[in-house]
Amino acid sequence: MGDLTTEQSDIIVVCPSSRHLFDTVCQAGEGLIDAAYADALEENPQAYIIDIETDGQLPSDVIYFIPWKPHSDENLLRKSLQKFISIAMEKAAYDGYRRIAFPAIGCGEYGCSVNLVAQIFIEEIHRLLTTYSISVSIVIEPSKKAIYHAFQAQIDRLYITQQELNYSGISSDIGKGKLEIKMGDITREKVDVIIVSSSSINLKSAIMEAAGDDIQSFYDDELNYNQCSLLIPTPPGDLPCETIFFIKWKPNDDEAILQQSIVDFVSNAIQNMISYGFNSIAFPAIGCGDYGCSVVLVVKTLIKEVKNQLLKRKLPLKVIFVVQPDSVNVYDEFCKQALKSSEGVDTIALCQFPDTWIHSANDRKRFPVSPNTDEYMSVFQDFYQEMSNMDICVIKIERIQNERWYAQYLAHCQEFQKRMKRNTEKRLYHGCPEKAANLIIEDCFNRSFAGVNGTVYGVGVYFSSKPSYSHTYTRPNADGERCMFVSRVLIGKSTLGNSSMKTPPLGFDTTTDNKHIFVTYHDAQAYAEYLITYIRDRQ
Repeated sequence: MGDLTTEQSDIIVVCPSSRHLFDTVCQAGEGLIDAAYADALEENPQAYIIDIETDGQLPSDVIYFIPWKPHSDENLLRKSLQKFISIAMEKAAYDGYRRIAFPAIGCGEYGCSVNLVAQIFIEEIHRLLTTYSISVSIVIEPSKKAIYHAFQAQIDRLYITQQELNYSGISSDIGKGKLEIKMGDITREKVDVIIVSSSSINLKSAIMEAAGDDIQSFYDDELNYNQCSLLIPTPPGDLPCETIFFIKWKPNDDEAILQQSIVDFVSNAIQNMISYGFNSIAFPAIGCGDYGCSVVLVVKTLIKEVKNQLLKRKLPLKVIFVVQPDSVNVYDEFCKQALKSSEGVDTIALCQFPDTWIHSANDRKRFPVSPNTDEYMSVFQDFYQEMSNMDICVIKIERIQNERWYAQYLAHCQEFQKRMKRNTEKRLYHGCPEKAANLIIEDCFNRSFAGVNGTVYGVGVYFSSKPSYSHTYTRPNADGERCMFVSRVLIGKSTLGNSSMKTPPLGFDTTTDNKHIFVTYHDAQAYAEYLITYIRDRQ
């Protein structure tokens, strides 16, 4: 929310027929902008877009004046708004600008549906962002709170959809069954049965709202009839499943009791699923929300018990865990636990590791690379060439063999390749102190490292194509040795970042300085392939 005339942007967009906005902008320009616009219009009255430089009269560099008029017909309104937005963004990209700010046209005196205008704006901007790397703002007057909330609702809706696309999930064969982890909305799962914890107020409310009033009444009647029941089955109502199981469960501060309650929860669900003759089931991430339970403990127990049920009972069932789109840390933990080996199955064994990797029976993760190999030289030469003016001496290069992390990274590689239709992987550098390097080798570039190497281009994990830049974040140990990772990083679609970004903008996977820095926001989006240990002759 703010004032378009004071917006710090390369471009602001103005509709001349919106008299209030037009007059406000011209007044802020002290008559110069008004005169320049009139001259340009007289010179070319047929021009669809007139761009006027502000010459310091406004914080923005340029104003795009674009005509627009409302329509009572929804299709015509949609087309006119799409044209208004696309012409502005296309010209901005062509002119080499990076930031553009729009007003919420149509939401004032024109009387258009605010929700429809917001939907068209957000959808069209999102579509164009897949083509143009440009930062877009929609500036809404502070007094127009209803308009602000309408636009925010459309952004939230699109964010959830985008998160589901970005985290398409993993699957693993467990004995005769299949375990899947996905991010999304459990009310949209096309399975035989959806599981709901009766103590989860938010989830239960969402299920009831999506299923319809009849299901709420059915559930209330069943609960009144048998208040001690551990499980209440209901029809699906408007949901795409066959049945909903409401299962009694509540967390406990005692870890042993909590674990046993989760085991009982899973066992109860699967036993009843078998009794009903069902083959597929969707679980929510119980205990990972407002309860304050340990996410690692809860997820580990859930996954372990599902694997136990599938393996020991040899069940040919499909079990899905559905994680909410705003719970990336929970999703990552589910993926990590799902990829862990179980008795009788090893999902990691299915992963194709590099030919250079050496088998280790003791979970060793660091392996020295011989200087007499092509593998060593491929890492050394690029690094040394970029650092040659710093008088460095490479002590050793180690290969990092973290099988679980690599398997997760490969899963994301496949998803990026499928979505982007091209390879966007880069080999980049990440410098850090020795203690941080040891933690990264064991547990990847997780969110605890977000912002450690800066926040100018986003609050995430920083990588650079220039080792000389990453060197500034290294620290010598007692022996004067420094360390730097050579990492494989999935860039995907990248956009210019800023310090307010805790996640990438909609439609993007990373943020960047548009030069050599890339910022990731997902644990498995990068894999530390090698660790270079070196010293500087001049510390």
